[in-house]
Formats: sequence, structure tokens, C-alpha cells
Amino acid sequence: MAKYAFFLGCIAPLRYPGIEKSTREVCKALGIELVDLTDASCCPAPGVIRAFNKKTWLAAAARNLALAEKAGLPIVTICNGCYGSLFDAAHELKENPELLADVNKILAEIGMEYKGTTVVRHFAEVLYNDIGCDAIKAKITNPLEYKVAAFYGCHFLKPSAIKELDDPENPHILDDLVEATGAKSMPRANKMLCCGAGGGLKAAFGDVSKKFTQTNLENMKASGAQFIIDVCPFCHLQFDGSQKDLGFNIPVLHLSQLMGLAMGMKADDLALTVHQTPVVL
Repeated sequence: MAKYAFFLGCIAPLRYPGIEKSTREVCKALGIELVDLTDASCCPAPGVIRAFNKKTWLAAAARNLALAEKAGLPIVTICNGCYGSLFDAAHELKENPELLADVNKILAEIGMEYKGTTVVRHFAEVLYNDIGCDAIKAKITNPLEYKVAAFYGCHFLKPSAIKELDDPENPHILDDLVEATGAKSMPRANKMLCCGAGGGLKAAFGDVSKKFTQTNLENMKASGAQFIIDVCPFCHLQFDGSQKDLGFNIPVLHLSQLMGLAMGMKADDLALTVHQTPVVL
């Protein structure tokens, strides 16, 4: 059984507990053991803290990486932002010994050290590369026939020079995982457009953020999608929380929730009732 240190992040446990619940249940069904990463902090958010003070960002990320390193486990995340922050930090610290030494001086003040060995992975990548779509299909007890818009977000595949998971402009990983549940991933225009929330965009340039979100929703609606499927609670929050004001009503599910439904989990167990855009199955 594969074992991972489970990095929850902030938004899922605080706003969308169903994402955590479904992730745990789906992993259990697929033979993936999740070990809680006790005392983990915010990843921290790459587009905000890194922009103001890179060393502070690296030190906070390294502390989380060190917790997993001490446990002897790779990290798995359910959030693109957490994945981007931790993956990028791990890469920088591995490639730059002097920077690692500087960060360890900071960690030493709290009695910690990061040696640079932690591997960071995304939940969707683990499902696709380690489990595989055929094994997932074998666990499906409630095939779904929905038309869906698969939303990749920004930090799952980029920067592609160091992640190399899929074609960053024409990917298929999430589409394949979605279709393993019986759903159909609908093609659409501007598929890789940002959700509108990332990198402090919403706080600094609200009109631009709103336009990004609206354009995505218009393209999703035009595709005939009945649901939006994401792999990031931050994107999830943006799409779920913006639709009422923008005049849309397309329910939003995290990939783990879609998988949970297809594996027979009840909607109530997935906390779908806390979503701001009503989820009607």
C-alpha cells in the first residue's frame, strides 16, 4: 500500500470539508494510505508571500517539507496552490545548496532542519500515474453520465519545465480521470485560462479577476457541461462563490468528490450542501 503525508492546506478543511472526506475515502478504496501531517502550516500561498519575501516563503515551505521528511514520507496535496508552493520550494532548495543552508539557519531557531529529500505530489497525479484509470474504473460502482468541464488551473502543470506531468497547454490527465468515472469531459475554448483568483489577482485587480471567471463560466456553459470538476480548493472557491453574482448555476465538484460519488459515496457524506452554488445530482 502506498503511503503519503497528507497535506490538507487551508481552504479544504475550513470551507469544503467534503473535499477532505472524499479524498480520504477514495484513497482508502484505492489502497493509498494517508498519514496526517501533524503541525503543518499554510503551504504558504506562492503568489502572495513569495512575491513579498522569498526567503520567508521558502522557510515556511521548508518547515512543512521537513515534517514529511522526518516521517519518511512523500507529500500528497489536493490543492494546486499547495502543490505549486511546496513543489517549487523543494525544487529550489534541492538545486541551490547555499539557499538551503540559509533556510536551515532559520529553521534551526525552532529546532528543525530540512535535508532536501521530500518528494511533493498532487492527488490527481498520484491517481493517474500510480493507480491508473483502469484500476479506478474497477472501483466504480455508480457510473456517472454527466457532461463536465475539467478545470486544470495554473499550478498543477506549471511551471512545466520542472513538473513535466503533461502538455501544459493541451493536457489530458484530468480529462482521462474524469472519464474513468463514466462522465464525459467536454471540450471548450480557453481551457487553460486562470480561474481568476490566483496570485492575489482577485484582491488587487477585481475587475480582471471577475472577467477571467466570467469567461471561464461562459465557455463551460457553452460546452454543455453540467458540472465543473477541479483539482484545487482555491479554484473551487472562486467558481463556487462567484456564480450567483455572475448569473450562472453550474455546480462545482473537486475531483475527489466526483470519484467519491462514482464509488458509491452519498452526497451528504461529501458535504455538498455547504457549496454556495447548489449541487443537484
